[in-house]
Amino acid sequence: MKHREVPHRDLAALTAQGMPPLLARVYAARGVRDISMLGETLDGMLPPASLKGIGEAVSLLSQAIANHQPILIIADYDCDGATACAVAVRGLKMMGAQVDYLVPNRLVHGYGLTPPIVELALQHPRLGRPALLVTVDNGIASHEGIQAANNAGLRVLVTDHHLPADTLPNAAAIVNPNQPGCPFPSKHLAGVGVMFYVLAALRARYRERAPQSQGALAPLQTLLDLVALGSIADVVRLDENNRRLVHAGLRRIRAGQACPGINALFAQAGRDPRSAASSDLGFVVGPRINAAGRLADISLGIACLLTDDPDEAARRAQELDAINRDRRELEQTMREQAIASVGAPADHACSIVVHDPSWHEGVIGLVAGQLKNRFGRPAFAFAPTADRSGWRGSGRSVPGIHLRDALDLVSKRTPHLISRFGGHAMAAGLSLSGDSVNAFAHALEQVLLDTADPECLQPELVADGELDPGEASLEIAEALGRQVWGQGFPEPVFACRFRVLGQRIVGERHLKLELMAGRRRFDAIAFGRDQPLPADPLLAYRLSVNEYRGMRSLQLVIEACEGEAGL
Repeated sequence: MKHREVPHRDLAALTAQGMPPLLARVYAARGVRDISMLGETLDGMLPPASLKGIGEAVSLLSQAIANHQPILIIADYDCDGATACAVAVRGLKMMGAQVDYLVPNRLVHGYGLTPPIVELALQHPRLGRPALLVTVDNGIASHEGIQAANNAGLRVLVTDHHLPADTLPNAAAIVNPNQPGCPFPSKHLAGVGVMFYVLAALRARYRERAPQSQGALAPLQTLLDLVALGSIADVVRLDENNRRLVHAGLRRIRAGQACPGINALFAQAGRDPRSAASSDLGFVVGPRINAAGRLADISLGIACLLTDDPDEAARRAQELDAINRDRRELEQTMREQAIASVGAPADHACSIVVHDPSWHEGVIGLVAGQLKNRFGRPAFAFAPTADRSGWRGSGRSVPGIHLRDALDLVSKRTPHLISRFGGHAMAAGLSLSGDSVNAFAHALEQVLLDTADPECLQPELVADGELDPGEASLEIAEALGRQVWGQGFPEPVFACRFRVLGQRIVGERHLKLELMAGRRRFDAIAFGRDQPLPADPLLAYRLSVNEYRGMRSLQLVIEACEGEAGL
């Protein structure tokens, strides 16, 4: 187990500003030097002007709106893509645009703006032939599709956040904080965040040139619930700017100001949006949207987020919940098969690659994530393509190993192995033609052997030190629950040796505990654990709030026991 370092100067500064010592310790260890850096208001949000291409994007959109030209949003089939699509459609309609959307089918069209999607766009059933295509959460790798659109006389605006290849597509404008030469300080915007920034810049243009126009008065703040949902669901790094966006969205959700679709998804999950936390977006609402893209059609999720009719939202949420239940069952089966196929990986192995001809392409990313968590090394899972002529793979990585860069090096060393790839540091996808999974596994392993820091492959739990029993309180748990936690800004985990006074299984697979530390007793739960703990274990745990019959109490959530997960 490793303890987070706490810069004493930052700790002293936060304490001097009136922050309780425990919270000051937690935030100082995460790089917070001033209370304003917690991102609880939009006041310090980065301005859009430094995003490369933002001026050209605004001109394209404003011209299309002024000339009453149809705008078609080309979305991605995950939660980030769905929320980005909803933000684009809602936001542009606020400004008077004629706008609709089209989203690829994962199994039929593949990812992004492809030539077949351009053909569908030209004959859109509701919009007709568009004049401007706007990609959201995709497009930076769509060279062929964008050229096909250009050949058809369509202009293309790319809004994306994925890492580009060596060359950029020939689009009319590109807004992507990760494109070469973009000075925007935050490189971690989600796709939905990029689209929100484009709308903010468009509104600023209207306010400058026509202060009383429809575009100038557009209430973009009403879209922040969607921005928060997409950002958390896509597991982007929660830097200060992203925390501001997510905080603002959570405030709207807690205040009852979310769109009907988000409220309906909370209701379907039996959660109260008035006490919404970032974990609800990541583990409750987000998976229900993602399930549609994985197993059915993400348009179901987009329709849920776009409707203003609560009854329709409830029906859509019910559909999404049913699909998500199917997803969970399929994921469990595939996960068990994957773990069985891996067995006990060799200690020196840097990666895990699994495949099965019976697997569903929509769930392989989840399986890869489970393998990564279980074995502490980068993992890829592959399923056959729809025509069974090749394989589609999805990978998840560990901190310190950049997955997209690893695929880039594999592609350069073995030029004909990978037909297409993309992604970012922690997650990536690729396509292989023919029966080449084993060749890919060998090539990836060699790349990681040559480039990866071996310490990255030694999982070690990072904790925020020990917690004096007197510091653990309901008030502190509630304060922590109001904060935005996630990638790059992890929720605090503490460690302590306890005495187990009682333990029993609840809900078939969760261990309910009564613990003692010092002279204090604590209620605790270990989710997904059906094996008893020893009498005096060293435990890593989080502080949480348990709500039961209207009563709120402190509860410890056990993350690991001594001898597990690097503890």
